[in-house]
Amino acid sequence: MNTTPSDELQSSSVKLLQLTDTHLFAPRDGCLLSVNTQDSFKAVVNEVVLQEKIFDALLATGDISQDHSEHSYRKFEDGIQPLNLPCYWLPGNHDFKPSMNSLIPSQQIHSVDHVLLGEHWQIVLLDSQVVGVPHGRLSEQQLSNLERYLSDNSQRHTLILLHHHPILVGSAWLDQHSLKDADEFWSIVEQHSNAKAVLCGHIHQDLDRERSGVRVMATPSTCVQFKPQSNEFALDTQSPGWRELELFADGRVETQVHRLPSGSFRPDFSADGY
Repeated sequence: MNTTPSDELQSSSVKLLQLTDTHLFAPRDGCLLSVNTQDSFKAVVNEVVLQEKIFDALLATGDISQDHSEHSYRKFEDGIQPLNLPCYWLPGNHDFKPSMNSLIPSQQIHSVDHVLLGEHWQIVLLDSQVVGVPHGRLSEQQLSNLERYLSDNSQRHTLILLHHHPILVGSAWLDQHSLKDADEFWSIVEQHSNAKAVLCGHIHQDLDRERSGVRVMATPSTCVQFKPQSNEFALDTQSPGWRELELFADGRVETQVHRLPSGSFRPDFSADGY
């Protein structure tokens, strides 16, 4: 069991910060669709620091790297140091797990599949990566972990993390790259009333919906944004962003997406893919 307790969390609520889809490169000038991903990532972190809010942990929901290099993951590790938070991360379709694992042990980053938060909450982190393809799947082991943690900690409200979106978002080109075994995922989640929310990345946009009483959220990338409700590949004019969450003892989740100022880090809108 790969579990990290957070015994220091004694307050009645837990406050979390989510950063996702940083798509970092080893070279300083590495760009995704004309956006320098290191600069946009740094700008997001700096803005969070300037707001002087208190968080208990940082959640990083995949696509940390764009080029698979160990150095790109070092950049992420260095980049989150000003936040001074424990970081729980998982891989996305663009990540290379051997390079990710080269950072462990890390003072800030924890590669775990289960986190106890205070007295009332737990996080279950699922690896939905299928090597070499953009869509996601959960192995039998991942599904078993989900079932076990929900059952063994039935008294704890549960936030489930994965990279790929487990519901369709109404965008044909993105939905073909969704979680392919979403039915198996939901068949487990729907059996457990302590499953309160699902949080993912991958779609580079804000999503906040409900399925079977469970809140499903996705979060803007720290670099390039994808246009919602577009059947073809299309970029959005919205700026890079992040999500803040507060988890309450009664199972409620309050959340808000924040973005950099309008016009920040505009991509190449003529691109037809990446």
